[in-house]
Amino acid sequence: MPKEKTLFACTACGYETPKWVGKCPGCGAWNTMEEAAVAAPVGAKGGKLAANQRPGTGASAMLLRDVPEDVTIRTSTGIGELDRVLGGSGQNAGIVEGALMLIGGDPGVGKSTLLLQVCANLARSGKRVLYISGEESAKQIKLRANRLGVIDVPNLYVLAENALDAVEEKLRQIQPDVAVVDSVQTMYRPEMASAPGSVSQIRECTSLIMRICKETGTAIFLVGHVTKDGAIAGPRMLEHMVDVVLYFEGDKMQEYRLLRAVKNRFGSVNELGVFQMTEKGMVEVLNPSEQLLSRRAKGASGSVVFCGLEGSRPLLCDVQALASQSYFGTPRRTVGGADASRVALLLAVLEKRANQKTYNQDVYINVAGGLELSEPAADLALCMAVVSSLKDMPVGGDVAVMGEVGLAGEVRAIPQCDRRMAECQRLGFTTIVLPRENMKRIARPEGVKLVGVDTVMQAISVLF
Repeated sequence: MPKEKTLFACTACGYETPKWVGKCPGCGAWNTMEEAAVAAPVGAKGGKLAANQRPGTGASAMLLRDVPEDVTIRTSTGIGELDRVLGGSGQNAGIVEGALMLIGGDPGVGKSTLLLQVCANLARSGKRVLYISGEESAKQIKLRANRLGVIDVPNLYVLAENALDAVEEKLRQIQPDVAVVDSVQTMYRPEMASAPGSVSQIRECTSLIMRICKETGTAIFLVGHVTKDGAIAGPRMLEHMVDVVLYFEGDKMQEYRLLRAVKNRFGSVNELGVFQMTEKGMVEVLNPSEQLLSRRAKGASGSVVFCGLEGSRPLLCDVQALASQSYFGTPRRTVGGADASRVALLLAVLEKRANQKTYNQDVYINVAGGLELSEPAADLALCMAVVSSLKDMPVGGDVAVMGEVGLAGEVRAIPQCDRRMAECQRLGFTTIVLPRENMKRIARPEGVKLVGVDTVMQAISVLF
């Protein structure tokens, strides 16, 4: 009996090698090589094609200008925040027919809960929906549906199966408008010798599901597990194959969840959806700025309001800093919600350009609500929060601060300042500290005092 051939595949990028290596030659990751059996060659000499070697579409080439234009029709999920992230505008926002969407997130963050609510909303609107689970039984799904109050929804089918051949048969038999596969790592093809969750299984299962999407026009959501680094588990090719990649962020011990699109062939990748986890499921937060500032401490030092942009949405958030005397040789720098290296740069600017001594201070930075500030426009707010804590002097409760800080201590202009100011004005802020350069190109709103600054020192003298 011939010996079964095996190879080693990287779980991060899918690179294959006949021998085990500690470091993947493809992506450079360590200890990611897993052994897998080599599938027997089928159809090499006139035999039948393997199951994963289907014939092509047979389409003929045509001039680009002769390709017919089809207006993309979207289906609303019934959840406005999810429709915003999926793309579209107005009434034509939501799911595109035949789209393959991948949603990932930490365990317990609420992926299955949100998708079951989406399935219920679509079924109520007359769509035929199939929820496929390879991790839970049909009874467990029914318990969740009972908790969410969607137990009596028509046209919502449930299938507890992880053999993809059986899943394909049911998809072609039921012909749903929308389907959910929870999760892609639990699916497997019986004719392959590798275990479910391996690189080869994930690759082949996703390829087959994508083919079903395009042939039948069924829009399919794939739930993906994530690694300890926060990336979708499996080969990187998985994200290239799908049309939309969504990440569900947020600590499961907190109530807010953030939904981001990192890839979207049908819309922008800069949109953000905000949800709140309740006992009745995911509830969309229609006014996140007001929610994020509702528990802000009044009259406390080290707290500054900043207006950031998440896609097309302006968001007000509370930037907090705490500076305390350090009793160790090297002071601590703890950062949450911002880039630690950027904070270290800003502290050096305060030390050198603004004469604010932080060399003997432990500095702690936090952005309330679990937001992640990545844009440079938050620099001035971070600096003023640190100075406020150092001086133990609070910034006014009706003051918002925004601006980018350079290494020379200058305050540089920021993009889309008009929209930021409109959001600040809507929530009752009467004073806005911003770069002087921006004041040359904006219309001054009524009832709001604009204070333009050129340097960090000017901002400190204005606020303190």
